[in-house]
Amino acid sequence: MQIIKDQKIVADHWQHIATDTTASNLPSGDIIVTLPLWRDSKDELLKRSGLLGLRLAGDADLNDIAEDLKHFAVIALVFPAFRDGRGYSLARRLREHFGYEGEIRATGNVLRDQLAYMSRVGINAFEIDEGQSLQDALMAFDEINVRYQASSDEALPLYRRRAS
Repeated sequence: MQIIKDQKIVADHWQHIATDTTASNLPSGDIIVTLPLWRDSKDELLKRSGLLGLRLAGDADLNDIAEDLKHFAVIALVFPAFRDGRGYSLARRLREHFGYEGEIRATGNVLRDQLAYMSRVGINAFEIDEGQSLQDALMAFDEINVRYQASSDEALPLYRRRAS
């Protein structure tokens, strides 16, 4: 499978692990686990070789896992529907409030039209819905070149940038 990461098409080596998987049945390599699996099997997951990622739903409380963020190379935020914007808030909080510097990945119902906005809040990797062209999706990052609001990619709103 291929994804968009840092505005380039790259091969994806990460494996998404289902919640009902037990720590003894995990594949080798780099894995992305659900929050319930992390909570149930934290000690076993930390002992295995390979990188570790965490998949979060929009209702996740980041304060509950703040101390654990250092263990994850990837945080995959699930967007169940295009109109569910909770992942945007999680991404921005991960970057700005928790100082997370690893990969933040959008997964689920990720559409081309959302990519530029998602990248503004700190998401840097995207699992695009099947049926969409990755090449076409890359063009979404260049379509908006004037940004009015402040965000994780621009500290000042446009009116303050113009004033200085």
